[in-house]
Amino acid sequence: MTHHEITSFSNVISQFCRVRLAPVLPPREVDRLERFLQQSFATNEIPPRAGSGWSWPKIAEHCGIDAADLRAVSGSVEPILRVLKQKIAEALARAPKRTATDPRPRSLQRRQNTSDDACPTPKPKRKGRKPGPKPKKIVEHPKALWDIWDDPEEFHEALDLHMKRHGDTSLGLWLAICTKHDTLNKTTIAAWRRGAKAPMTAGSLRYLRRIERRYNLAEGYFKAKLPCPRAISGQAVPGISRSERRRLAWHLPDDFDERPLGEQQEIIAWIREKIVSGATEYRRFQAAAMKNRYGVMFRIDTAASSAGAAANIDDQDEERDEEFDPEVECNAVAAPRAVAAPRALTAEVEDLIRFKTSTLTSFGYQRNGVWGTETTAQKLEHLGLLFGALSAHPKGPARGYGAALDQLSMAHLLFPAVWDWYVQWRERRRGFYTVWETNMLQIAAALTREGTGWLRQTPRLAERLIPIAGLVSAADIARVKENWDEANAVMHRHARTRVKEIERVLRVHRDPFEAVLPVLEAESPVLEYRKIVEEIIRFMPNENRYPIAAAESVRSILMLRIGLHTGLRQKNLRQLLVCRKDKIPTPERELAERRIGELRWNFRANAWEVFIPTSAFKNARSSFFSNNPYRLQLPNVGNLYGFLEAYLDRYRARLLRNAADPGTLFVKTVKVTTSSAAYDQCTFYEAWRWIIQRYGVYNPYTKRGAIEGLLPHGPHNIRDVLATHVLKKTGSYEQASYAIQDTPEVVAKHYGRFLPQDKAALVAHIINRVWEAG
Repeated sequence: MTHHEITSFSNVISQFCRVRLAPVLPPREVDRLERFLQQSFATNEIPPRAGSGWSWPKIAEHCGIDAADLRAVSGSVEPILRVLKQKIAEALARAPKRTATDPRPRSLQRRQNTSDDACPTPKPKRKGRKPGPKPKKIVEHPKALWDIWDDPEEFHEALDLHMKRHGDTSLGLWLAICTKHDTLNKTTIAAWRRGAKAPMTAGSLRYLRRIERRYNLAEGYFKAKLPCPRAISGQAVPGISRSERRRLAWHLPDDFDERPLGEQQEIIAWIREKIVSGATEYRRFQAAAMKNRYGVMFRIDTAASSAGAAANIDDQDEERDEEFDPEVECNAVAAPRAVAAPRALTAEVEDLIRFKTSTLTSFGYQRNGVWGTETTAQKLEHLGLLFGALSAHPKGPARGYGAALDQLSMAHLLFPAVWDWYVQWRERRRGFYTVWETNMLQIAAALTREGTGWLRQTPRLAERLIPIAGLVSAADIARVKENWDEANAVMHRHARTRVKEIERVLRVHRDPFEAVLPVLEAESPVLEYRKIVEEIIRFMPNENRYPIAAAESVRSILMLRIGLHTGLRQKNLRQLLVCRKDKIPTPERELAERRIGELRWNFRANAWEVFIPTSAFKNARSSFFSNNPYRLQLPNVGNLYGFLEAYLDRYRARLLRNAADPGTLFVKTVKVTTSSAAYDQCTFYEAWRWIIQRYGVYNPYTKRGAIEGLLPHGPHNIRDVLATHVLKKTGSYEQASYAIQDTPEVVAKHYGRFLPQDKAALVAHIINRVWEAG
């Protein structure tokens, strides 16, 4: 081992102790443990072991630490012990062999005798040899007994075949590929050969490569036949928690442990940036914002509140139906560390929710538009952020205003100074204005609108007004109480003016196409995105050995396939019910009341059909529907029906286990901690993003992943892919709008990435036919 390697790993030990062990052990014990690790590394002595694990009592005795305390933090210490063991094994393997003239162990060779009398008397050599057959001489590359064979598909059958071809027994092969420093058990190869086990760790895959070299097979021959051809564990990653190591395992190359420390750190950094978190500027901002949460949480059942809403329609909804993003700071209001709203403020917000979601308005009230479940949840988050910013400490991480939360009221939204401070505070956090600020001001305008504004129709809120130093004075409150309608009119005009001013300078904080740009730039975006499905099929595990993993793979295939065929929004896709062939489909009236769709078998067309009533769509009043339900027959292409029927027959039940069936097509993998098998907005987004992380993003270190340059994203981007694909093929915004159930205007403004060069290429293709014909 070179001096550089020794110094580098010594620094790794020190850094590991500072980062991982300092939080769980007292400083003196951390120092003792670090000295023990450094000494073990310097003397090439592997820490004491017990069976296949570590002898924690002996290690504690060496370090002078209480054994019970050390065992309690063994999970934190174990990673560095594994890496230390590997480094020592590598150093011993490269050390010079003992000479034949001095058969003593190195430890005896280093001892200095103090006198001639101390010299031990050599024992007489035993004559003859041990009884039994003489062991075979180990040949590095044994000659094959035959050269033509039928290649099996299963790993254990292929291993057994080639061992027989070369006359190897399980023990003989073990002796041929293992050194005294290897840890492969003698019985493991026999278990592989029987099919009782399969190589799954980084170490076992290294032994497979040795077997391939021994039999002169192509590199990766055995690995390609494994039920899961990758290392799911075994990579030692110093300084990284066990939970993160599990998330990184799929994305690490199988030879990760064998690579230099600098290259390992480079791989980890790339995975964290490109796969785990994503590399867009917007995600970096949101990741930083999530560290300093400031929102207020309203404990209100939005589903119950909006049960009577006819549709998810409101004049304040954003024009682009943005996908859910769990890293967006607006979701900080639902975080465990968020502050619960006071009872009085919660009661006011509940009154607003009832006003905007009830089927019939209360007597004497008027409104314009109705909120559905998703819009209600969104508005609660927006209000939670506003009040959270006002109440956050001015010297804290969020740099809020510092108002007392229990003294805030919805009536404070009637003062222009409050809104001006909030939008300017958001601008300081980002560095520029975005559409978010205009949307918030539009809420203020809607609440104070003449005739239909909820604030304007609720003057009793003025009783809870309390001055806020620097924003709302006692004189301001007196003026509002004296003339409530005039105060609402002033606020309404102010909000409309501010919206126009901000619209002139706002910037787009994120490019919605950035994550899928490599797909949209392809000649055929749908064909490019289809590569992700093919990648899932390529890595689909053996159903008999890994039934749950196989079920998750089929679910992933169907998510992407049905998304590509329908172009549905996330809400409609995850809430899609399923009706088996032998069941009666749900009546349209019931689906309309529940505002959800259904996948059903159409006996007349002999095809699977997606049926969704108009009321289930966010843009139910769009000219695309014309008050008619959405109906689409899924084509039986690419084995879609085969995957779908296999999923309904056996895979879906495996995912559900014994949990209550929510009736939806897509269900979560039920675990001990799962409270419901149904996906919600957050978990469905994470499931889709997980698929893209694992199968979509090309990893140059593992050579896995379908599309180079792709970034993790959610299901909403499938609509961009479909709209752009139709535009590139037809040049028609109207036909592109059909693919995503919307209007040409919305496609042109938000979904289709149809650049001048794409338009020119489409026209050139038509014109060039004249010259090709001549």
